[in-house]
Amino acid sequence: MTSIDENLKQAVVGIAGLGGVGSTVAVALCRAGVGHLVIADFDKVESSNLSRQQYFTDQVGRNKVDATIENLQRINPGMKVEGHRGKLNAHNVPEIFVGADVIAECFDTAQAKQMIVETVLTKMDKPIVVSVSGLAGYGNSNAIQSRRISDRLILVGDGVSSTESGQVLMAARVGIAACHQANAIVEVIVDEIQA
Repeated sequence: MTSIDENLKQAVVGIAGLGGVGSTVAVALCRAGVGHLVIADFDKVESSNLSRQQYFTDQVGRNKVDATIENLQRINPGMKVEGHRGKLNAHNVPEIFVGADVIAECFDTAQAKQMIVETVLTKMDKPIVVSVSGLAGYGNSNAIQSRRISDRLILVGDGVSSTESGQVLMAARVGIAACHQANAIVEVIVDEIQA
């Protein structure tokens, strides 16, 4: 039986979206010792992102993938980080995340969330998806929970709050959800994939 550290080091985790949730999940998994991340995003860092995303003022204007790789390498130079710059869709998700044990869904829109969850669950045999829903606004931190929906789907959030209802995304609540997501991923790696 291998140690927890070895299990994490051997794991491959995909992160779809590098905004407030995804950039925080990436940092948390890097610090936890996950050995290989596959990250994907099409966007650039904007100054408005700095209030809740894991970027710095000198990274404004840069591609989020490049900025994330730079930040992760400063934390753990031994970690393998594979970056994909561009939009994810039902056709390229299976190719980009082909070797992933777990995929973190970190998108902003309901349509994109649905696309990646459905794509992974119907077109890929192996990965478990850890998705987020309901993390807007502020308030009761304990309302954000991790729930096992099926053998390959975990959902993190309060399941209710959304930006569509007029609530804004705030760093603390986004961070809580992201750390729940990262913790669920670590749990899957240690207890299920490498057991």
